Order: sequence, then structure tokens, then C-alpha cells
Amino acid sequence: MRGIVLMVGAVTIFTVMTSFIKVTAGRVPAGEAVFFRSVMALPVLFVWLWLRGGLRAGLQTDRPWGHVVRGVAGTVAMGLGFAGLAYLPLPEVTAIRFATPIMMVILAALILGEKVRMVRISAVMMGLIGVIVILWPRFGGTADAATFGALLVLGSATFAALAQVFVKSMAGREKTAAIVFYFSATATGLSLLTLPFGWVVPTAREAAFLVGAGLIGGVGQICLTASYRYADAGVLAPFTYVSMLWALIIGYYAFGEVPTVPMLAGAALIIGAGALIVWRERHLGLARLAQRKVEVKGLQ
Repeated sequence: MRGIVLMVGAVTIFTVMTSFIKVTAGRVPAGEAVFFRSVMALPVLFVWLWLRGGLRAGLQTDRPWGHVVRGVAGTVAMGLGFAGLAYLPLPEVTAIRFATPIMMVILAALILGEKVRMVRISAVMMGLIGVIVILWPRFGGTADAATFGALLVLGSATFAALAQVFVKSMAGREKTAAIVFYFSATATGLSLLTLPFGWVVPTAREAAFLVGAGLIGGVGQICLTASYRYADAGVLAPFTYVSMLWALIIGYYAFGEVPTVPMLAGAALIIGAGALIVWRERHLGLARLAQRKVEVKGLQ
């Protein structure tokens, strides 16, 4: 239950953080938003590691280039997602980003050589149909700003999946704290490369939202990391879809955004596909655990 509460708290915080960025998206460039989001999270992460007594140990790494590659993919994903917020409603951005687990299955098969069996293939096809349903109104007519925004967010989902594949390749070899910290550090550095492309001086209101996004984003990362200490990923994954509920509520009351039927239908298909993948992973995990118990018992 503690893990579930932390996960729900994390996705709630991330949805609020995204809404903060959306407030500034009309004037503040995406690269500048990435900078504030990343640099303001660093003090929060430092304090968290210091309170745990693991500041030095938590930042040790044997794979610095692995963190750089993961950081580049994650930063691109963040930048594209933030840029898409200027063109699309918050619920639609959230729905398209749910395609990340679907993309991850495909990329894990291509990059890590993971086997993709019929259940996963069915889930991927179901999820891709959901993405098409959401995007169809954007591509069915004349291309416009919303079409461009949809492409940005779809690219964000793809790069986010790529970043998660890289994280998966480091699992068991690198501490979670190191992965979280070096991502924020890499994103901060990379975002500065966008400085010549038109950063603006934020107003006091914009600065407050940008700083707030970074601070609560750091808290969200901590909650997300801590949740996996108390519950398995298979148990927690379905609760990430709470973000869709919050996106609908915040989008409606804060931005006057009314969800469309295609968006809701596509989101339902994507969520169903994600749930199917989670169910399959949990089933395989339980099977592997049972097999290990049998092998250990046979050695006794």
C-alpha cells in the first residue's frame, strides 16, 4: 500500500508539473523549460541523498557513458513533450505519451534482443491502434499547428521509451539514485545548448511556474524511486494511468480543454494494451520465481 500511495503521488505530481510547464509554453522555449525543470530538481535530489546518508555512494557510477546516452534520449523526450504542450490540450498530450510502454516493447526487441511473443505482439498492435485513433483527427485533414504538436509528442513518447530501454540495460548495475541524478545533470547541460535559439527572460509569474515545476519534479522523482522499494513494478504500473484522470481534471478546469471522443477512445485502447503488457510481465515474473524455488528445493 505504501508503494501504491507513493506511485499515485508521483504521477499526480508529474501531471501538476506538466501543467505548470504548459502555462509557460506559449512564450518560454522548450529548451529553457527543460533547463528549469532539470536544474531545480538537483537541490531536491541532493537533499534527499544527504538525508539518506548516501550522497557519495549514491553518485558513484561505473558506466558514465551509459548515463550520458540515457540522458540524451531522456532530454530529447522531455524537450519534445514540453514543446508539444504549446499545441495540444493537456489530456491529449498525456494520452499520446501513454504510447511509451508500447514503443518500449518494440525497441527492447530491436536493441536488447528481447523475445516478443503473441501476447506482447497483440498488446503492441492494440496500443498502436489506440495511437492512430487519437492522432487520426490531427492527420485526417489539412496539416496545422496541432498536427505538428502531435508529431512532437509522439516523438517524445518514442524517445522516452528509448531512454527506458537504456535504463533497463543498466538495471542491477547502477544505483537508482545515480540514474536519477545523472539524468537531471545531463538534461541541465544539454538544455543550455538551446540558449542561442531564443531563450526569453521569464516574467515573475512564468519564473514561479518554471521553478515550481523543477522543485516538484524532483519530489516526484523521489516518490517514483521510493515506490519501487515497497512494491513490484507489475503492481505499480497500472496506477500510472491515474495521470489521465488528473490531466482531464486539470485540463478542463485550468485550461478549459474538453476531451474529444477519439482521444478518450484511443486512450482507453492504449491503457488496455499497457495493462495487458503489465499482466503478462507479472505472469512471467511469477513463473520465473516459481521455477527458481523448484531449482533451489532440488539442490537442498
